[in-house]
Amino acid sequence: MRQLKAQIRQAAAREIPVLITGETGTGKELVARALHHLGPRRQGPFVALNCAGIPEGLLESELFGHERGAFTGAHASRKGKMELAQEGTLFLDEIAEMSPAAQAKLLRAIEGHKVYRLGGKQPLRLDLRILAATNQDLERRMAEGGFRNDLYFRLSMVHLHLPPLRERREDIPLLLAHYLAAGSRRWGTEVAGFTPEAQEALLRYRWPGNVRELCGLVEASFMGTSSSWISLKELPEFFHRRLLADQGLPPTERDLLLSALLAYPGNRTQAARQLGWSRKTLYRKMHKYKIDFPTPGQDPD
Repeated sequence: MRQLKAQIRQAAAREIPVLITGETGTGKELVARALHHLGPRRQGPFVALNCAGIPEGLLESELFGHERGAFTGAHASRKGKMELAQEGTLFLDEIAEMSPAAQAKLLRAIEGHKVYRLGGKQPLRLDLRILAATNQDLERRMAEGGFRNDLYFRLSMVHLHLPPLRERREDIPLLLAHYLAAGSRRWGTEVAGFTPEAQEALLRYRWPGNVRELCGLVEASFMGTSSSWISLKELPEFFHRRLLADQGLPPTERDLLLSALLAYPGNRTQAARQLGWSRKTLYRKMHKYKIDFPTPGQDPD
């Protein structure tokens, strides 16, 4: 973790694009926000766009903006994310999901330092830093023709790779302490830590959902304890089920549902997408298995 922090500080000082790679849940957006807040554009906006969360037909409008009448339903002009990020940072998450047409337009905008709204004729001069992230192997995507080589080299002047949590178990106690402190402030409950037995189980677990899953488990643990130390038996039921599955027992549909909800706390759409379900199916399954999963805040969807 110390090495990664040093790399982030070094990259933050330079106003060049950074590509952040790693499995789902490893904290790519947290790193992007750190790069912004530690860099010279910290006073400007941080604007994020999830390229996988927007239908292909709407992505270009979201990214570049549009003028009134540019397409059916465009009843008013609208600024795109690039325009909103002026003098700040634009974070393009899941960049591998961007269509070839959008990739080409993004490359032209980066190289020309200007952008046109859809349906617009006047260019807007760009003054922003671009950060991108993906959980896919972009070099393989390039070899398969799914991602542009020239855009890749533009975006990856600095490359930060976040290893999965199972490959850096020494960070687990630090992360647990961090999220316990944050949870204590959030929930107004003073929790000192996990008992040795509970921590041993947490260290043994493989964390397929990575840091996001760990954060969600700590949040849920606050709901199950009334003491200052969280014991093994007070860890959420879904953790015990996942731990058994991790040790070779096949996961049930309920286990998979709990895992997805834990991996995407507060975002039912992403949880449903991971399972290959619709939101309606996800809610139906939650009702079927009597799951009332605690999530902070409201669903952003």
